[in-house]
Amino acid sequence: MDYIRVGLIGYGYSGTTFHAPLIAVAKGLKLSRIASSNPERVRQLFPEVAVVTDAGDVIRAADVDLVVIATPNVLHHSLAMDALNANKHVVLEKPFTITAAEGDELVRFAEKRNLVLSVFHNRRWDSDFLTVRHCIASGILGEINTCEIRFDRYRPEVRNRWREQNLPGSGCLYDLGSHSIDQALQLFGLPRKISADIGVQRPGAFSPDYFHLILDYGVRKVILHSGAIVRQAGPRFLVHGSKGSFIKYGIDPQEDALKQGRCPGDAGWGKEDVHYHGRITHGDNGLHISGKLESLPGSYQSYYAGINNAIRGNGPVPVSAAEALQVIKVIECAMLSSKEGRVIPFT
Repeated sequence: MDYIRVGLIGYGYSGTTFHAPLIAVAKGLKLSRIASSNPERVRQLFPEVAVVTDAGDVIRAADVDLVVIATPNVLHHSLAMDALNANKHVVLEKPFTITAAEGDELVRFAEKRNLVLSVFHNRRWDSDFLTVRHCIASGILGEINTCEIRFDRYRPEVRNRWREQNLPGSGCLYDLGSHSIDQALQLFGLPRKISADIGVQRPGAFSPDYFHLILDYGVRKVILHSGAIVRQAGPRFLVHGSKGSFIKYGIDPQEDALKQGRCPGDAGWGKEDVHYHGRITHGDNGLHISGKLESLPGSYQSYYAGINNAIRGNGPVPVSAAEALQVIKVIECAMLSSKEGRVIPFT
């Protein structure tokens, strides 16, 4: 097989949990190089892959066609620009960039070079999201008036990691918020207006650990919420329409499965326990039905399958950079709304 050779920059949480194992099982892709400050850690699982300590050694390598960037957010723009300049296709860990101006520059440059540029918004392939999208598209809920997406955790202690430091692009809005925003835009398109409350709730926190966003679509309102001091999480999704409601608890099992060393193709991959299947309540023409709806299986492997096809010219980019740019624009509007205490038109 003519493999697309992949160089991975960054072997921290995202690199080890998501990118390396998903690339390793993706048809048509082959890990060629990994840039990491801990070479021995890489060699434990990928002894056949060349390990370097400098990102430039991946970007300049002749045996790399696709550069995957799984670094702290502040490095996304510069590393992606370097890779595109080296005529490499690029996948960026979410969020795309810190500012919309940075993202727009990358989009234009990749288009000029006719290179694939994509962002790893993997939660488009979460079991719960796929099920919610199916419910909405089927019409069984009728016209949607309210959708709430929550991403709560119980992490009361501030940890010493870059995501929680006082750095550009740190904090839960860029981290968890980019997932929820992307899901909302996939479901409903671009909002008319945005209002937001973003803040710090944990003692000693340096970056936002709480957000509450309202995306205004006219009659329809989409609420995105996250907190770090939530011991008992409520529903992940609440969707209410003119004909019914769908309420879904629990979170997709794929991340935990990857951390346990499992991978796509294993028995039961992406399937949720029946305990977490959502409840749908539907009423129309005098009928009232309420019961559990089996969740569609999650499919993180679909992302890199799509990347393989897109580079070969056999399909669209699974997450286009232009779509990911809209997520950053929403984040910027939300931060302005929270800072100034007003509703921001989305343009």
